[in-house]
Formats: sequence, structure tokens, C-alpha cells
Amino acid sequence: MSRKLIGEILVAQGVLSRQDLQAALELQKREGGMERLGVILTRQGRIAERVLYQGLSEQLGVALAEASDYPALPVFEEQVSIRFMQENRVLPVREDADRLLLVMANPLDRFAIDAFELVSRRKVDVLLGLPSEIDAAFERLYVAGRSSIGQIVGESEGPVDLDESSDVQHLKDLASEAPVIRVVNLIMERALEARASDIHIEPFENRLIVRYRVDGVMQEVESPPRRLSAAVISRIKIMANLDIAERRLPQDGRIKLRMKSKEIDMRVSTVPTMHGESVVMRVLDKGGVPLDFDTLGFDAQTLKRFLDSLTQPHGIVLVTGPTGSGKTTTLYTALQMLNKPDVKILTVEDPVEYQMEGINQIQVKPQIGLTFANALRSIVRQDPDVIMIGEIRDLETAQIAVQSALTGHLVISTLHTNDAPSTVNRLLDMGVEDYLLTSTVNGILAQRLVRSLCKTCRQPYEPLPEVVQEFGLERYAGGKPITLYRPVGCEACAATGYSGRLGIMEMMPMTDSIRSLVMRHAVSGDLRRQAIAEGMQTLYEDGLRKVVAGIVTLDEVLRVTRED
Repeated sequence: MSRKLIGEILVAQGVLSRQDLQAALELQKREGGMERLGVILTRQGRIAERVLYQGLSEQLGVALAEASDYPALPVFEEQVSIRFMQENRVLPVREDADRLLLVMANPLDRFAIDAFELVSRRKVDVLLGLPSEIDAAFERLYVAGRSSIGQIVGESEGPVDLDESSDVQHLKDLASEAPVIRVVNLIMERALEARASDIHIEPFENRLIVRYRVDGVMQEVESPPRRLSAAVISRIKIMANLDIAERRLPQDGRIKLRMKSKEIDMRVSTVPTMHGESVVMRVLDKGGVPLDFDTLGFDAQTLKRFLDSLTQPHGIVLVTGPTGSGKTTTLYTALQMLNKPDVKILTVEDPVEYQMEGINQIQVKPQIGLTFANALRSIVRQDPDVIMIGEIRDLETAQIAVQSALTGHLVISTLHTNDAPSTVNRLLDMGVEDYLLTSTVNGILAQRLVRSLCKTCRQPYEPLPEVVQEFGLERYAGGKPITLYRPVGCEACAATGYSGRLGIMEMMPMTDSIRSLVMRHAVSGDLRRQAIAEGMQTLYEDGLRKVVAGIVTLDEVLRVTRED
């Protein structure tokens, strides 16, 4: 069956007049018929490029690629040269176990299709793509988007993957090559620019994946090719003073460097996986962490209760929450407030995350017997006024903390529990005596972190009455009309709609009525009801208050907490 002519299709669609078609055909004839009719029509401005390709889509029976079809990261990049793809205007956009999807300016190019089928050993499907969109995608994915990881990698000699028997000296040589050093530096620089708290470098069978955790959410970014995996990971291990010959056991280290006029500490952890060592680097940018209670998200009532507990001459103040909820930052903020010339402060941490002037900080080293408990026994004899324990993990540490509080010290520490009232039950379950708890604990702060809305692009909207009623938002509006905000995304927030994080908190002071319940071993639900009756604002309520204030979204608060 003969294919319809593109000119006739465009005329039939009503996007091109018969006169314009005739003029273009005459010009094509005068120029020797070498240039395609579509090129002439777009060059003369008679039709737009997209209109032409919509006609070609109908003519060829091939679907036209939409903007959503183009990938955010390169696909199938290491098996076919970028030059070949660019010259043939063909771009891989999606792959799975048995199929590969290409966007092509010329879907009739059998040579390019056969080449991809041969290399990928998969069935190739094709979409028709506008040349301008394909070129823009190349620019984004392989030129601008690779600000130079692609160019840097192009300079390397192309080391191959190394197995466990590979020579250590060879590993050192690869890790010391200029391109590898520059790739690792670029990964770290981009993490700082993105405000990432963690860098994850994960080797898989066919890929090396780099991901950043930004505002608590993982984001995949551009990665070096899989063949550089051993060299990149060895470079990081050398920087962290780890044993690059040991690839069978987990290791922990630390990197100190100066980048973009800032002193940066990175806590490095490596673990062996099926396809090599996985590396996680925690970025400890002290300058980027505001040690200020208002900035952390404390409201006036919660902050007053917390400071009342902290300013007691002795006792225990606990900060609780899951991993990554900002407990350590809150402790350091409290230490900064307490840090005065007439106050001696000692900390026992694993690890020491931020080094603070005027505070004696001890790094736990279990491998040589310096545990939390052993360190605490020694520092009590150092005559401190304030002791900070990185985390209460066991009964022995809890008992020493209690004894320290009884002998006139202020102890601040963290614990992993879901809310403030359940912390009491956790300590009782550990084996701490109830009468010791009631006489030493000053107060318990529970917290979570939520992403705060970008103030530049947040979009106001009026919530449905059902939503207002379900969540009881009127309580926090003070009689004013309720306006909520949704994330949009702009240049200032890297198109995420969020900028930074802040805490939602609940503070439970140890009052006489709470002490009475603890002595009766009341369950956390009873403690919670009593604390609320005495004015405790729960995590959920603090979150809703910040939602009505336009600081966070309702979805963010529901993601981390929900009223029982």
C-alpha cells in the first residue's frame, strides 16, 4: 500500500494551504529536488516544526514523542557512543529487560535501529521526535547536564572493573589519576550546591548510581560510568584514611576538606554489597546548620518548656525521635546556649558530628573498649557541669546518666522513640527504676523534620470545608480565613517547591501528676492524655499550626505524623 504524501496530509489537516504547498514544491524542483519538502516548509516559516512532525507521524504511523517521554537522566549511555547517537539524531529514552525505546528524527533509519538491536540484544521500539527537541535533550543530558563528568571521564584511560583479587597498588594508581580525583570532587561540590545531607554511591551490576538526600528525600543524580566504580570508591577511601585493600568488611572514616570557602566534614561509611562497596557520606556542614531555636521550628510555648528543663541545675533532658529527625542538631543548639565560661561541658558521642569551641568532646571507640558507659564513668570524675550523651542505647548507659543527674549534673541525651510519653515506657522497659526516673528526668522533647515550603514560589489556595473540618484547622486560624499553600517549584528551590527543613515538636515536662502516673507504671496513652490536659502541644498539633501559618504543607505533616 502506497504511503500518502506529506504535503497532501498537511493540506488535508488544514495546516497548509494548497498555494503554499505548490510554491514549496516548485522551489524544491528548482533546487534539484535534493532538499526534503518538510525542511523547505519549516525554513520558509509556512508551518511550525511540530505541525510538520505531527503530519509525519500520521504519514509514517509512528507516534510523536511528548516532553514527558524524554528521560531526566541518560539511558543506555555506555554501550553506544554519544557521537553516533547525535549524528543520527537518535536518543534512547527507556529500557527494560526485553525492550529499548528510541526517539528518532528519522524512524525509517534501519541502520541505526539494527545497531541498537545488535548492541542491546533487545527489541527496539521507536517514537518520532522533533530534531530541535532531540538536540535539546542531548544538550541537557550529555553536555550541560554532565558539566563535565562526561568530559572528565572522556579524559580517563578507561579502567575496567576490578575484582577482589586486584592489586592494591593498581587501585591506588587508578584512584590517583587526575580524572578520577576531579570526578569525586565534582560529586562532592554538587552535593553542597544541592544542600544534600548525604551522598550515596552504590554499585550495581550494570550501573554505578549516585544519589543525594536533599531535605530528607533521595534524588538520583548524574553518575560516573560503571567501569570507574572501583577507582571512585578507592579515591573516597583514601581521602577518609580507610584501608583500600579491605573490601570484605564495613569501614568508617572521616574526610575533612575546604570547599567553596567553607570547612566541610564528611562522615564516611562503606559496606560490602553483591557488586562492590557501597559508600555513604554524611555531609557535616556546621556553617549550614542554624544553631538557633527559632530557626529550628520551636514555637514560643514549646521553647519555654524546653528551656525551663534545660536551665535546671541538674537532671536529665531527653530529645527523642527516629533517625534523621534532627535530634543531634537540637542538642548542639542547647549546648551552644549552655556554653559559657563558667560552665564545664563534656560530651560522649558516636561520632562527634560538629566540633564546638569550649566543649570537651569524646569520640566513642568500641574497638578499644571506649564505650559510652566506660567514657561516662571517667568523665564524671572530670567535674563537669553539663554532660551530653550522644544516645542512650542500653541499661548501663541509662543507669550512669541517672547517677550523674542524681549527683548534681545536668545530662542531655537522645533516645529513639516515637513520641515524648512513650519514652518513659522505653526507659522502664530497659530496666531503669521508676523512682529514679521521676527524680531525675526534667522533661522530654519529641520531634520530626518536615520540608518547609519555598517562600518564592509557594501557591496559596482555599482548602475545602471538608478538609478544614476533618483536621480541625479552625483551632489554629484565630478566627481569620484559612489559606493553605502548595509547592510549585522555581529556580530558587531547584524546582522542588521546598527549601530546607524545620522541626515539629512536642515537649512533656515531668510534672507532679506525670510523676504519679510513672510511679503507677501507666501506659503511654495515659501519660499523653495527662500531658495534653496540662497544655502539651502534640507533634500533630504543632504540624497543623505550621500548615495554617503557610510554612509547610498538610501532606508533609501527615507524612511524618498522624493523630491517633
